[in-house]
Formats: sequence, structure tokens, C-alpha cells
Amino acid sequence: MTDIKDILSKVQSGEISVDEALLSIKKQPFEDLDYAKIDLHRSIRQGVAEVIYGAGKTAEQIIGICRAMKKNGQDTILITRIDSIKAGEISKAADLDFKYYEMPKIGIVGPMPGIKGKGKIVVATGGTSDMPVAEEAAITCEVFGNEVTRLYDVGVAGLHRLLSHLDELMSARVIICIAGMEGALASVVGGLVDCPVVAVPTSVGYGANFEGLSALLSMLNSCASGVSVVNIDNGFGAGFLASRINRM
Repeated sequence: MTDIKDILSKVQSGEISVDEALLSIKKQPFEDLDYAKIDLHRSIRQGVAEVIYGAGKTAEQIIGICRAMKKNGQDTILITRIDSIKAGEISKAADLDFKYYEMPKIGIVGPMPGIKGKGKIVVATGGTSDMPVAEEAAITCEVFGNEVTRLYDVGVAGLHRLLSHLDELMSARVIICIAGMEGALASVVGGLVDCPVVAVPTSVGYGANFEGLSALLSMLNSCASGVSVVNIDNGFGAGFLASRINRM
């Protein structure tokens, strides 16, 4: 039993004694696999379980972490930044219900959860080239139980494309704006809506884009209020933040 609420409910109903509950809570709140120390109490503290950052880990290590998490009651596991070669190795593990999304380099073990968010999260991109980062954000939101609307290729180079989606934008509870080049999309959207806007600069652009630095600085200097900015290409971070806002 890793969920403290579940333990306390069992004490209340008389299924277990106070001493048994105390022993369960006192047990090590992480599992040590030598190469990883899995935080089993993350969902208690933060509302969602630990997410596996796949870059730099071997497929065998990721499989081991997933098995330990499943053993301790985690139904759905999100793995970010894994390439197709690692994904192919992980898919061979028969005991893991593994799905791979190639564009955002995301893997999911287990079923997608039901909707827990209070409204819709809109994920909008300046261009088609921003879609890998956008899909990382969108799938992260969905794994955390949110309804997502995708608006792709609605950048300011053709503003009418964005304005044709005013209903979706104005009814959103959170909007994630993902853009490279000069990153102007976040400022435009921020000036149209009354909900939080999470801006994600991408490394898409020509030389003076400086691999996303120009978009990052533009978004940080947005003249629209209510725009917050995450790191370059950090779709996961934007999805995590948007989900937290949508579940408040």
C-alpha cells in the first residue's frame, strides 16, 4: 500500500490496525535499483507519479524502472525523450503495456486515465515544424487526465488562421502556445484570452534564431499579461504546468 489515503481509509474502516498502518507509512518511500531511486511517494506530494526521463537511460534501465513502478501500484507511466530504437526494445517486454509516439518521442506504459481536469487545454503552434514539441505537451496533458484541443499551424504569419479559432481559444481554461522564429504567437494569444497562457519557445528557425533563444527572449518580453514561459523545446514542462492549473 503506497497511497497514504488508502491506508488511512483502511484504518478508519477497521481493515487494518493503527500499527499496521504506521508500518506501511514508515516503509522506505523510494525503491533503490542501484541505477535509479524511484520516488514512490511522488503522487502523494505532487498529485502525479514520477515521470521517466528517457534520454541517457538504457532500455533495460527504463524497463526496470517501469516494472518497479507497476509493482508499487502505478497504473500509467509516462516516459519522455526516448528514441525509436529504445522504444523497440521496451516493446519486447511482454509484461508492459507499452505504446510509443514517434513524433514527440514519448512512451506510455498502461492505460490512459479518465478526464480529471476541470476544462479544456488548448495546444497551439506557430507552425507545423513545432508539432514535435506540441505533441509532447499535448500527450503529457492527456496522460495527466486532461481534455486537449490541438490547433496546429496558426502562427502570426497568417493571423486569420488563428482568428478562425476564437471560440476554442476563449473557452479554454489553459492555453499552451508553442512557437519558434520570433515567438510572437504567445503575445497575440495572451492579448485575446482571459486564461493563463504557457509559452514554449522552440529551436525552430534560421540562424539568428540561435536555436530558440530569440523566441525565448521574445516570450519573456511579452507585452500581454498572464503569459508564463518554460524552457526551449520543453513541451513536457508546459504540459505538466497546464495540467496542474487545469486541476486546481
